[in-house]
Amino acid sequence: MVSKSVAEILENHVTFELEAIDRMYLNADVPSLQTGAGFVYFVKAQLGARVPSTMVVAPMSAQFVEALERFVEAEGLDVVTFKKGQRKDDIAHEYLARFTGDEGVLFVGKAQEKASVFRTEKRRDAHGKTYPWIIRSTAMVNHYYVYLVDRDFGPLFIKFCSYFPYPVKLCLNGHEWLKRQLTQRGIPFEPLDNGIRSTDAAGRVQRIADTLDAAKIDALFRKWLRRLPHPFTAAHRQAGYRYHLSILQSEFALTQVLDRPVTGRCFFEEVIRENLDLGRPDQMQLIFTRPITRRTPGSFRTRVLTEGVVPSLHVQYKKSRVKQYHKEGQALRTETTINDTYDFKIGRALHNLPALREIGFAANRRLLDVESLSHDCLIGDDRLHAVAAPVLVDDQRAAGLRLGDRRVHALMHALCLFALAPTGFRHGALRQHVAQLQGRDRTGYSAGSMTYDLRRLRLHGLIERIPHTHRYRITALGAQVAMLYARLYTRALRPVASLQPVGTARGQRAFGRLDTALAAFLEEVHLAA
Repeated sequence: MVSKSVAEILENHVTFELEAIDRMYLNADVPSLQTGAGFVYFVKAQLGARVPSTMVVAPMSAQFVEALERFVEAEGLDVVTFKKGQRKDDIAHEYLARFTGDEGVLFVGKAQEKASVFRTEKRRDAHGKTYPWIIRSTAMVNHYYVYLVDRDFGPLFIKFCSYFPYPVKLCLNGHEWLKRQLTQRGIPFEPLDNGIRSTDAAGRVQRIADTLDAAKIDALFRKWLRRLPHPFTAAHRQAGYRYHLSILQSEFALTQVLDRPVTGRCFFEEVIRENLDLGRPDQMQLIFTRPITRRTPGSFRTRVLTEGVVPSLHVQYKKSRVKQYHKEGQALRTETTINDTYDFKIGRALHNLPALREIGFAANRRLLDVESLSHDCLIGDDRLHAVAAPVLVDDQRAAGLRLGDRRVHALMHALCLFALAPTGFRHGALRQHVAQLQGRDRTGYSAGSMTYDLRRLRLHGLIERIPHTHRYRITALGAQVAMLYARLYTRALRPVASLQPVGTARGQRAFGRLDTALAAFLEEVHLAA
């Protein structure tokens, strides 16, 4: 198969694409019960306790567990005690395969897990008298997983903690919701595991996917709280003790179905090749389906894709990550998983979903853009000359970024590290990488030198300052130029430096191979090693 560039594959070989919320894991708690003071007020005002103690809520916990047991018996449900290391999803799939109804509970699972709870601690005052004090602690307590099928959202589960303050977890899948919506509207589609493979109404499918919002998710949660046993009574809810949803984890997926399986293999061969020999984003990893350690026998080359070995690309930013893999040999799946909304200075409340959606989908597209630029980063003679020459912008003069200058190449390699950074970079972060790439410590590459280089990059249009911040972000031109410089260094300058003296037979053969490679470089659309 003729090698195709990443940009060509994405432009000419994608038959259907869809952006949709994938898996969401949400937390539900009562905000006013998350502190010791809130606990004390609740047991005094709602349970009538004169002296606050965790013993006071024990009957409430027992009543909740009894209500769950009565519910299980009345519905004729199985109670599955999960064993350590057992995959809960596998059990859920078995029950789902036997379920024939439109909506209902599949089974209830039970597991002991760690939870944040309140404890009563004895303390002494200045006169030596003891008094109870409420503190936060952790304990292994029973959790109840209610696996169910919803008419609109499909399979999901709600997990209840059996101990005060009774936190709840909700896990759902946006693609399953979308499939249900398409079926209800009579829109034909071909399913893909956890996705859509094809449809004749692509535009309409995308518009429906865009309508999954916080209001629908909250309505789903309230609906099942009314049907399932609940630790808080109607009187508690009237007093304001109601669950509020927040986002623990959210996945935003871009699925691009390819015309042939070999196209996907070609895509990953090119992406892997270009990201192994180039300065790549921090903590980017190429992960295979088998662990590779020092003790693993044999040699491994990432460009060799064999049956049963599916590569995936992981880009990590703080606690969030972008993952890209070839889904079932049919589609390119790029998905951003946000594990902590504070990574992006956004709150965890469910109403922040639109802002997270924008960040997640933009991260997917940005990864694809960087991969396209990395693979095809030629900029033309005029642009290359402009970057290498001095520049004058509004009476501000800056020196050129000459090809072959060691400091310039360190700058360009460092910029490649931040090509995917969603919040840009600071002066100090870039300075540290530039110093390391020059073989120096921070004292050997001063803050003044970094400021001078940032000014050069900015006036040449390779970076821009983010308004009202002290952060910078790389521009599209900057990413292209940085990758070209880094690629030239990797593919041409470094090989030349490592060649044997030309006077030797070995050196002459090496220069012959280099000449052939450079000739191919001039002919191809993307750089050839």
